[in-house]
Amino acid sequence: MDDLVTREPQADPGTVDAVLSASRPVIAIAVQSLGAAAGDTTVAQYRALVALVSGSPRRLVDLAGVLGVTPSSAGRMCDRLVHKGLIRRQRASADRRAVLVSATAAGRQLVAAAAERHRALIADVLGRPPATAQQTVAAAFREFAEAAGEAPDSPWAGSMSAPASVPLQRPPHREGPTAHGRHAQLTPLVRARAQERA
Repeated sequence: MDDLVTREPQADPGTVDAVLSASRPVIAIAVQSLGAAAGDTTVAQYRALVALVSGSPRRLVDLAGVLGVTPSSAGRMCDRLVHKGLIRRQRASADRRAVLVSATAAGRQLVAAAAERHRALIADVLGRPPATAQQTVAAAFREFAEAAGEAPDSPWAGSMSAPASVPLQRPPHREGPTAHGRHAQLTPLVRARAQERA
């Protein structure tokens, strides 16, 4: 009896199917939002840029942790982004052995343009159903984002949403395993493909 009380509710299969169906156009819009840079910048590289734009310079190992990839994968990704002039490397003033990475002006411009395009593409799709349906979609996505641990003031807001491999924190009022723990169990293929594309 205690197991039934403490066990987390199971996802409705029909709801899972609906979210999977919706995720396909959402992912397509995310890729389209890169615009002219899409052919030269992978989604994984873009995620790294967003992480760097939304915060202060990071150590490579910290960036890898944020992205949910290995330091070696993050290093290769940064090599490509440095070559493209989208990020820079610099020695940390406190510890000269540590190397920090940060977005350049060009990298920030790419993220800003992609975020604006991303928002416009989503608005175009959402403008098709009636207002009542839009409100229903908004409420459902807010619930989904909260369940995934995506805070309303997240640095990913207004930009490409963080994919499942990004470590997310469950809101403090909820109990149970962290969202990152669940995503790590559910999406090893997503994580592997992200590392391959880096």
